Amino acid sequence: MPLPEMTAPAPQQVRGHGRRLLSVVVPGLNEERALPALMTRLTPVLDRLGLDWEVIFVDDGSTDGTLGLLKQLNSQDARIKAISLSRNFGKEVAAAAGLRYVRGDAAVLMDADLQHPPEVIEAFVKRWQEGYDIVYGQRSDRDADTLVHRTAARFFYSAFKHLSGTTLPEGAGDFRLLDRKAIDAMNRMGERVRFNKGLFAWLGFRSIGVSFEVPPRVGGGGSRWRPRQLLRFAFDGLTSFTTIPLRIWSYLGVLVSLFALCYATVVLVQTLRFGTDVPGYPTLIISVLFFAGVQLISLGVIGEYLGRMYEEVKGRPLFLVAEELGIDKPAPTVNGAAGEPHQR
Repeated sequence: MPLPEMTAPAPQQVRGHGRRLLSVVVPGLNEERALPALMTRLTPVLDRLGLDWEVIFVDDGSTDGTLGLLKQLNSQDARIKAISLSRNFGKEVAAAAGLRYVRGDAAVLMDADLQHPPEVIEAFVKRWQEGYDIVYGQRSDRDADTLVHRTAARFFYSAFKHLSGTTLPEGAGDFRLLDRKAIDAMNRMGERVRFNKGLFAWLGFRSIGVSFEVPPRVGGGGSRWRPRQLLRFAFDGLTSFTTIPLRIWSYLGVLVSLFALCYATVVLVQTLRFGTDVPGYPTLIISVLFFAGVQLISLGVIGEYLGRMYEEVKGRPLFLVAEELGIDKPAPTVNGAAGEPHQR
């Protein structure tokens, strides 16, 4: 698909006094096929808003021609910018990288595959102008997902709410608008194991949802997320917002100890009344295997939390930028060296 015709902004489009700037952040990996279609639909929508705008693409270590297309788009219109990360850091970190670079009074986060319709941005901006600080897109249906996926999603949303005390809006994802105050709040969060849905909900602020239908992915194909990746992502989300899994194993340890004490009492009484009894081999093996399994699982949960602490205390940058396109100035540092987004 050829690139849409892009023209540099006319002199009257230069940001003036009183004009608000809207930034659009598009993280992506290997989106060479989707970029032309995205810009064909996104640019007219942004032009209709009556705002100054910029689009910041975050190339998350693409191996196709994504970066070359971004360079071409930037040469045609200076409002289209990009940063190229040094490798693939994952979608959550790529979104955080884009937010570090935005200059706008508000920013919209969206995917490049057009499953986040650009036309919905008009409704986002309308709600923002009404005074809402966060406007999130809500999928009106999940018909494209399998029954297993839908059931697992409902279970996760319910578990996350009860375990962490933070409610995730049903059907909401990364497609949303953030006011400047919400952007600055997100940029102060330098944690490396990131669960953006939870962070957005944790922020609070005045929020509202906008319903939209999810169209087919550009170029076809299903989700790039594999079941193992989704399971890991869900566990990251839970461990980032609650320590209840650690408490559960503490409670289970107490219950097991009480059970063992009661059983020991029964054995003692039987021995005193009827003499020494020879224990059965199957019962002994089953007991040993059960309690060994409980211990290994509890150590595994503790190890997951310990591993996350290890990642945090190393203080490495959240991401590294290999190349910038059209960026006026380096992104500001956040939380000192631990939140340093820009490294050369």
